[in-house]
Amino acid sequence: MRARIYQESKTATQSGQANTHTWVLEYGQTQPRHVDALMGWTGSRDTLSQLRLQFPTQDAAVAYARHNNIGYDLELPVPRIRKPKAYADNFRSDRIQNWTH
Repeated sequence: MRARIYQESKTATQSGQANTHTWVLEYGQTQPRHVDALMGWTGSRDTLSQLRLQFPTQDAAVAYARHNNIGYDLELPVPRIRKPKAYADNFRSDRIQNWTH
C-alpha cells in the first residue's frame, strides 16, 4: 500500500495562507467500503485510511516514510503566479471587456 505525501491547500473560505505550510502523509483506501444495513452508515475495516500524519517540512515526511519502509507518492504544489490588480484598471479606456455597470 502506498502513501500520499502532499502539502495542504487553503480552504475556500479563507483568503490568507494559514494552515498551508504543513505536509501530510495519508494512506489510500485498500479495502472497499460497505454500508451497514441497520444504521445506514458507511464503514470499512481499513484503519490505515483513517491515519493522517502532519509534518512541518517535506523532508521530514519523506524521511518518516523511508524510515518506516512506506512506499509513497510525492505531490509537489503547483506554484501560483499572482498578478497585481488595481481597482482603477476597471475604468481604463483601453479595457478589453465591456464594463457592465
